[in-house]
Amino acid sequence: MATKNRTEVTEFFLLGLSSWAEMQPVIFGIVLAMYLVALMGNALLVIVALSDPKLQTPMYFLLSQLSFIDMFLTTITVPQMLVHTLSVNRIISFNCCMIQLFCFMAVGSMEGHLLAAMAYDRYVAICDPLRYSAIISRGLCLRITLTSWVVVSLNSLLYSVLVTRLTFCGNQVTHFFCDITPLLKLSCTRPVVNEMLIFTEGVAVVVSPFFFILGSYARIAVAIARTHSFAALRKALSTCSSHILVVLLLYGSVIHMYLRPSSSYDLDQDHQVAMFYTVVTPMLNPLIYSLRNQEVKGALQRLFRKRCISRNFQPGSQVNGGRQNIS
Repeated sequence: MATKNRTEVTEFFLLGLSSWAEMQPVIFGIVLAMYLVALMGNALLVIVALSDPKLQTPMYFLLSQLSFIDMFLTTITVPQMLVHTLSVNRIISFNCCMIQLFCFMAVGSMEGHLLAAMAYDRYVAICDPLRYSAIISRGLCLRITLTSWVVVSLNSLLYSVLVTRLTFCGNQVTHFFCDITPLLKLSCTRPVVNEMLIFTEGVAVVVSPFFFILGSYARIAVAIARTHSFAALRKALSTCSSHILVVLLLYGSVIHMYLRPSSSYDLDQDHQVAMFYTVVTPMLNPLIYSLRNQEVKGALQRLFRKRCISRNFQPGSQVNGGRQNIS
């Protein structure tokens, strides 16, 4: 019977953000604007972090990876949502839905691992600055990034395979993309195995970076408290405040969306949180890191200054000017 049902459900219908036809153009315009800002902001941060000589450090390598992840995360869901907003046909095939689920879970989990690596970088920089160069290197950050990709990919593959084995009693997904919680709601029977997996293996892979971040900042707080120095506290806050804010934005959304039983799923509330997680947070992250980071602001100024100089530089006019002076 399960096999029969799985073969019948060959596509899903995404209900989207709103059923009001009058709201669709408004939603399209707002989401498109936020998506473009998120893409441009994160792309600019990647370019600056990888090209500016003064930002060739492990911390900014991780920051460039985080910006890349934000671009990838929002691109997985938003373009499809924009098309469906202005279309009556909101159908996605079963295979495309599973691919979207896999990519979304892998990229979303990867963001937490990168934030954990950045927390460790800040811990070493503040608590053991003399050995920072010996402990933290670009090669270490690259190995952490690659290992994290392997872990989150295997985790997401496991989730996706389990979802494909569910018996679905309908094909209307109460969401604007294929996420695991609304898909579990379509199961004919309560997916106990999948829910247990979310609360066990999911906690280990997704939430363990959060506890690692908490541990890193606890060690930083203890180290600063021992110095009894207000200047050390100010320096630590200026160094870590952007990272802490991004962590709160990410894990506040993740804990609300996923670490609870599917029976408590609320359509409107979860749509708002999902929009915040997939669109608003990727848009805010580059603003947070650029506005509160003097090194990034300086790199942006150097980049724009270089672009202005190259645009104003006209070899032909200089040659003509030289000829006029000689004559």
